[in-house]
Amino acid sequence: MKNVNVLITGANGFIGKNLYVALEEMKNVSIKTYTRDQTIKELEQFLNQADVVFHLAGVNRVKDEDIEFVEGNINLTEKITGILRKIDRKPIIVMSSSIQVTNNTPYGESKKKAEEILEKYAQETNHNQVFIYRLTNVFGKWGKPNYNSVVATFCYNISRGLDVDIHDPLNEIELVYIDDVIKEFKNRIYCLKEKSKPFIHQVTPTYKITLKKLAAQIYEFYNLRKNLIMPDLSNPLTKALYSTYLSYLDQYQFAYNLEIKKDLRGSLVELLKSDHFGQIFISTSHPGVIRGNHYHHTKVEKFCVIKGKANIKLQNIISDEISSYVVTGDKAQIVDIPPGYTHSLENIGESELIVLFWANEIFDKDRPDTYFREVENE
Repeated sequence: MKNVNVLITGANGFIGKNLYVALEEMKNVSIKTYTRDQTIKELEQFLNQADVVFHLAGVNRVKDEDIEFVEGNINLTEKITGILRKIDRKPIIVMSSSIQVTNNTPYGESKKKAEEILEKYAQETNHNQVFIYRLTNVFGKWGKPNYNSVVATFCYNISRGLDVDIHDPLNEIELVYIDDVIKEFKNRIYCLKEKSKPFIHQVTPTYKITLKKLAAQIYEFYNLRKNLIMPDLSNPLTKALYSTYLSYLDQYQFAYNLEIKKDLRGSLVELLKSDHFGQIFISTSHPGVIRGNHYHHTKVEKFCVIKGKANIKLQNIISDEISSYVVTGDKAQIVDIPPGYTHSLENIGESELIVLFWANEIFDKDRPDTYFREVENE
């Protein structure tokens, strides 16, 4: 791809920050940014060089609706189209608008007016590479709480133990993830000759969720540090929300403590649990210690020695046939523990043994599916 000159208006905003970083990662892309602190002369200079203009500047919460919405959402669009007419250039234009253009609110009306200005310019100049994206509620990293998104507000407050105010818990909102927005915008750089028909476009996928369910989901993330239960990340919305939630943690509160259960054998620490993938935990054992000597009917496990030397023995409880595996932390190896095999784990080294375990279900003390039976000597 040839070198592409890109101009971003509103680069300091939520979408602008994410787009700027993503474009910096691309080869052969030169980026200029324009903010409200710069001059019209600078804007003209940038537009005279730009192959692609991402017009993201705008405001959605103001003190004076009659002035600030006009200045932030309408006037800059008029200035851009006026300059492009003057210098007779037709860069690709990608403008972020909002689904609120149909709401008859001052904000929605200002975004609608900006759309109309851009559409009129495109029609009068026969410019067929103008893309207007009516975005729904965008969420993701670097959004501003109490400004950009209810997701940002919920993540920020809940992660800090603050209350969230929900006026209508059953109100359903439609969300779109910032990475999907950026992916769509980046594609416009790869499609320099693609014509826009019609002007109005959408970013997919979008997700619908009630405010009540959204808050409940984020509280699940908050409680993870105590109950260790991971959400179902196979759900794309849950996955995106969890990544977003972590981005709003206090930077000095990333680490958290786990409970260490100790006895004469060594220690055991549970790391993560999930109704979908089971449980991960880690144990330490002193030299000569033997763990296990039990079997399961349905539960299965995987053992991985991280440090030290172990002898893992398994005995079929029907045939009594025994197999053993000597494993060390020097070689990455997993030993499967099928149901119906009583098994033991012995530290046969001279130092501490550290083993990582996975089980396909969370341990339930009322239904442990664990039955004592010693592995016989071979």
